[in-house]
Amino acid sequence: MNIAAAKSTLAAFLLAFPALFSIVNPFGAALIFAQATAGRSQTEIMGLSRLVSFYSFMLLMVSLWFGSMVLSLFGITVNALRVAGGLVVAVRAWDLLNSPENVEAQKEKQALQDGRTVMAANWADSAFFPLAMPFTVGPGTIAVAIALGSGAPHDQSFIAYGIGISLAAIGVVALIWAAYSSSEKMVSMLGVTGTRIVSRLAALVLLCIGVQILAAGAQGFITDIWANLNHPSSPRAG
Repeated sequence: MNIAAAKSTLAAFLLAFPALFSIVNPFGAALIFAQATAGRSQTEIMGLSRLVSFYSFMLLMVSLWFGSMVLSLFGITVNALRVAGGLVVAVRAWDLLNSPENVEAQKEKQALQDGRTVMAANWADSAFFPLAMPFTVGPGTIAVAIALGSGAPHDQSFIAYGIGISLAAIGVVALIWAAYSSSEKMVSMLGVTGTRIVSRLAALVLLCIGVQILAAGAQGFITDIWANLNHPSSPRAG
């Protein structure tokens, strides 16, 4: 890998990792995961953490690499995806900044299955639904992943960019596994107040990233409109 490709990979990683980390919020989710797995043995919690992390990784990778292809089948442009994804991220970040308790309540409802802990006869049955999706990787995370996957700059290598966002996904999944597998320790160490402080700091970063994605989409629309107006075949040109 040459220097230019390495720089592209690093830039993609630095863009994607904060975005995915902020919207997944593994540390905050770990507190709810601890409630969802109350009564389970440590062996079961470790196994469940691995499965949830694996499913989350698969969801992220499919969204990053193939999400834009699926949307293109419906005629949705990359710019429209960026605007929509930026709005989703910005709105979620705003909610996290102003009322993290409401977001926590929604996550808790998803994970606890109407107030019950995850006590299926086979604990692995709950790994994909609801713990991996929609609790860990929900619609907002998928929207961000698709927007990132379709956001490769035209002047950079797509492969280098793809490696960077993939490494970011791997890093976030590693944090999910670490946080979930030690969720009981996280509860005692951070507590509700500490988790909300981390969540608000992450939400601020997420809000900035959402605005950046939205601005990129808006800029793309303006560029396309300007190019069409100045195209030789345009009736307004010349």
